[in-house]
Amino acid sequence: MRRRSRQIKLGDLGIGGDAPISVQSMCNTDTRDVQATLTQIAQLEQAGCEIVRCAVPDQQAADCLGAIRQGCRIPLIADIHFDYRLALTAVEQGVDGLRLNPGNIGERWKVVEVVAACRERQVPIRIGVNGGSLEKELLEKYGHPTPDAMVESALSHIRILEDLNYQEIKVSLKASDIRRTVGAYWRLATQVDYPLHIGITEAGTTWSGTIKSAVGLGALLYEGIGDTLRVSLTGDPVEEVRVGFEILKSLELRERGPVFVSCPTCGRCQIDLIEIAEEVERRLHDLPKALTIAVMGCVVNGPGEAREADLGIAGGKGQGLLFCKGEVLRKVPQDQLADALVSEAWKMVEEKD
Repeated sequence: MRRRSRQIKLGDLGIGGDAPISVQSMCNTDTRDVQATLTQIAQLEQAGCEIVRCAVPDQQAADCLGAIRQGCRIPLIADIHFDYRLALTAVEQGVDGLRLNPGNIGERWKVVEVVAACRERQVPIRIGVNGGSLEKELLEKYGHPTPDAMVESALSHIRILEDLNYQEIKVSLKASDIRRTVGAYWRLATQVDYPLHIGITEAGTTWSGTIKSAVGLGALLYEGIGDTLRVSLTGDPVEEVRVGFEILKSLELRERGPVFVSCPTCGRCQIDLIEIAEEVERRLHDLPKALTIAVMGCVVNGPGEAREADLGIAGGKGQGLLFCKGEVLRKVPQDQLADALVSEAWKMVEEKD
C-alpha cells in the first residue's frame, strides 16, 4: 500500500496523493546555454521525462530560465543553493518549482521574501537533504551523516517553512549508499505527510548506478514510499529516465513502453538468443504501448513464457515459433526472428490505435 501523502502541484502535474509516481531528471548542460539546454530537455521529454531540473549557479543562469521555461513542455525546477536572489529571479522567470533548503540562504527575512514570491505564484519548494552536505552541527552531533542526522536536517528546514505557514513542500533525503538513504526515508515517512522525492544520489555510472538505484528505489517503492523519483547516473540524463520507468514498470507502478522478458540462455539454446534479444530491445524500447514481449531460447520454458506475453518467440534449432496473444503465428528462420517480432509489435500498436 502506498504511503498516504498530501498533494502539491508542479504546474499542472500532481505530486503525491493519488497522482502517479513521476519520473524526473536534471540537465547536465550549462543553463546559460539556452539552446543546448532546450535540446536536451526535448530529448528527455521524448524519453518520457515528466519533470526537469536545471542548475542555477549564478544570476546569468537565473536570467535564462524564462526562455527555457517557454520552450519546455514539462514542469521546470530551478536548483538553488545559498543565494536567495537567484530564487527570486527563478520565480519571476516562471519556473514551476524550486529546489532550495531554506536554512541555507541566510537571515530569516531572505526566506520570508522567497516564500512570499512562491506563495504568490504557487511555486512549491523541494527541501533536498544530501548526506554529503549536512550542516556542521549535525555532523558534530552524530559523527557522520546517519539517517537520524539527515532526518533532523530535513525537519529543521521543514519547520522554517511551516513557521511561515507555507506547506507547498516536497522533501528528499539522499545519500550515495542505499542503507543510509532507505533508513532516512523510512524514518521521515512516518513523521510528515509531505510528498517524497526519492533517489540514490551520486549513484555511479550507467551500469553500476542503475543497479544501486534499482535496489534502493525498489526497496522504498515496494514499501509504498515515493511520489517522484530520479535515477542519478554519471552519463546521459535520458538513461536516467529510461531506468526510472523500468524500475516502476518492474513493480507494476507505471506503464510506459514494452516490458521485455528473455531467458538467460543455456546449453539447450540453438539460436543466437543474445543478439536477437538485444536487437529487439534496442529497436522497440521507444514503442508507445505497454506490451509484454518475450524472447525465449528453447522448448522448456520458451513456449509457456511466449504464450503468456502479448508477443514472443520460442527458439528451436535455427528457427523459432512466433506467438501472438498465446497463439502460434508461424515458424520463422533465425535470421528473420528479430525483424518478425519488431514488425508484429508495431502492427499491434497500429491495430490498437
